[in-house]
Amino acid sequence: MTALEVNGTSLEYSENGEGEPLVLVHGSASDCRTWQFQQDAFAQHFRVIAYSRRYHWPNEPIADNTGYSMVEHVDDLEAVLASLDASPAHLVGHSNGAFLCLLLAIRAPKLVRSLALTEPPVITLFVSDPPKPTEILRLLATRPRAAIDLIKFGATGIAPATKAAKQDDMEAAMRIVGRAILGRDFYNRLSEERLEQMRANAIRAEFLDSSFPPLDSKDVNNIQTPTLLVTGQHSAGLFIQLANRLEELLPHAERVKIANTSHIVHEDDPPAYNKAVLSFLSKHQ
Repeated sequence: MTALEVNGTSLEYSENGEGEPLVLVHGSASDCRTWQFQQDAFAQHFRVIAYSRRYHWPNEPIADNTGYSMVEHVDDLEAVLASLDASPAHLVGHSNGAFLCLLLAIRAPKLVRSLALTEPPVITLFVSDPPKPTEILRLLATRPRAAIDLIKFGATGIAPATKAAKQDDMEAAMRIVGRAILGRDFYNRLSEERLEQMRANAIRAEFLDSSFPPLDSKDVNNIQTPTLLVTGQHSAGLFIQLANRLEELLPHAERVKIANTSHIVHEDDPPAYNKAVLSFLSKHQ
């Protein structure tokens, strides 16, 4: 791996293959290693760049009393593309990383050739972060299934995980939120190696001093970038509801559901995920 200096920090990245640039953007509780089953497969067709985001392994950890800013991570992604002369790029993102890719497509559409997004947590399409009671009531009236899934996810995942993080029990925080996101069965199947990757990226500030930026449905509707929305067959209901809303809004969206997978689709079934993403990308080279 190589170090890249952007926005006052150093980010580790790897680069393989030739052709149009394709940038892999990981989510929370992970780093560039999450893409180990994609890098070689995608590098047969593209110039593949995989980087670890700010504060994620093996980069310098977050300092005490520092907030975890999603906007700062969008700034970093934009700087990575500029520094590596990698635009317009195909952006392939997972979870929070997919949210960052979407935000960059809104901010700087000329930098993005296509988007392949796996379950971005775009809850601010429905409510603020944190949500106001009136917003929940309005959502219950207009999209009851989404509201119920959001309430359930907050009550069984975010709230108890945040409580554990406040007590500085990051092992418990990661276990609670991991089970809420992946489902108990899929979480229990995680290898010790994958659990260690989670521990290496258990960032307390993500629970205590972080929020998702506002997302305007009109901005999403204005995205002209071809977009693939990927979901897992057994993913938490909230992620399915969010993907449904994105599919409604995005003018050029395709949708694929990968069988027998949960939230980390690209790790649960790499061959099926790779095939779906490469099939989509082949139409937009």
